Amino acid sequence: MKILIIDDSETTRNFYTYILESQRIDVVDASDGMNALDKLYYYKDEIKLILTDLNMPNLDGLSLIKKIRENKEFEEIPIGILSTLDEKDKIEEGYRIGADFYIIKPVESNNFIEIVKSYLEVE
Repeated sequence: MKILIIDDSETTRNFYTYILESQRIDVVDASDGMNALDKLYYYKDEIKLILTDLNMPNLDGLSLIKKIRENKEFEEIPIGILSTLDEKDKIEEGYRIGADFYIIKPVESNNFIEIVKSYLEVE
């Protein structure tokens, strides 16, 4: 079971990876939406949750979510937006195109872990 984290900030990816790995959750990270699609196809049977930032080069988070939701193979994977953008229109658009939840950064570690675990399938 892996979580795919997409953020153009290496520091941010490392921070959330550290938090998740401390809970024994495997993480795959990507620096932008295009890189994320490559990794999603590579790990397609292992990714159980996707967390994406919105503002990224090459393919932004909203466009990434649209592409993922267009593919029947990935329609069951929960997608969360992890962004500093606390704008009502961005939040609403995220839900409209297929995000399951929206977390505003920074988020307290324990709250982050609780939210993530609530979306992971317990096998």
